Amino acid sequence: MYSVLSPLTSVFTEFKVKFIITPEDEGIRADKLLSERIPEMSRSKLQRLFESGDITQNGEIFNKKNTLKAGDVIEINIPEAVVTDTLPQDIPIDIIYEDEDVAVVNKPKGMVVHPAPGNPDNTLVNALLFHLGGRLSGINGEIRPGIVHRLDKNTGGLLIIAKNDFAHVKLSEQIKTHSFTREYEAIVTGRMKEPHGFIEVPLWRSKTDRKKIAVMPDGREAKTEYTLIDEIGSGVNTYSHLRIKLFTGRTHQIRVHMAHIGHPVFGDNVYGKPDTLCDGQCLFAKKIGFVHPVTENYLEFEASLPDWFCNTKTKLQNKYRN
Repeated sequence: MYSVLSPLTSVFTEFKVKFIITPEDEGIRADKLLSERIPEMSRSKLQRLFESGDITQNGEIFNKKNTLKAGDVIEINIPEAVVTDTLPQDIPIDIIYEDEDVAVVNKPKGMVVHPAPGNPDNTLVNALLFHLGGRLSGINGEIRPGIVHRLDKNTGGLLIIAKNDFAHVKLSEQIKTHSFTREYEAIVTGRMKEPHGFIEVPLWRSKTDRKKIAVMPDGREAKTEYTLIDEIGSGVNTYSHLRIKLFTGRTHQIRVHMAHIGHPVFGDNVYGKPDTLCDGQCLFAKKIGFVHPVTENYLEFEASLPDWFCNTKTKLQNKYRN
């Protein structure tokens, strides 16, 4: 049985999702809307579902470029999970919380979240399959079991893992409504003009480099808040230690937003400049909070800053003493 939600209804049954399109969504291409509204599904998986005819519009198979009209009924048949070649690996990971439905993991800097070309194993998923005994949600496909949201390879910190499909859906709904608590700490280049501020510029995949995210007028809404914790160095050799809160969770959001205002994350070799003092961006997901999918209690977890972050700050302080 389906129920109706708004503004865009999304109800998961065992292997089916149903959407009711509202006037606000009218005219948007289906592939763009679905990739935005179902972040737990990769674009490649959505593409495969389009190609296999598992996505219908008002009961008929339709092209992914079709525009949508208010009242349209979109249904997605999700095939049963298949046996995966992603193997469990006994890789040490820091599981800071676990129950029957969710786990919270402190991902180390340098670890890839899930297998991908160039990183077929030794990922967080390989470790989770071993330590959680395969008890992971299957909605996000055989390559990304349990993965509700991600962190970049060189961003360490807290991640929530779904251990079953019900938990995955409930957590994904919180991501879509931006009700997660996600706070980071970062060292960025330069002195902040204001000790506290908001960055609200839309983001979308770059048209010139598909591996990068860029500020795009017609992109997705993205909002970031920052607060100055400490200032390091002086003059042109000034760095700022920030606390950063996400109100949305776009790919590379913090890195792109900080670069956009002229303060790229220190060590970021994509949106800033690499530095020998830090292997990759100096960015750590320190706090995460969410409503438990079953108990409906609010849970919040905070990790201590790792040694690599503290050591980077100390090196900068020693190098650029006032």
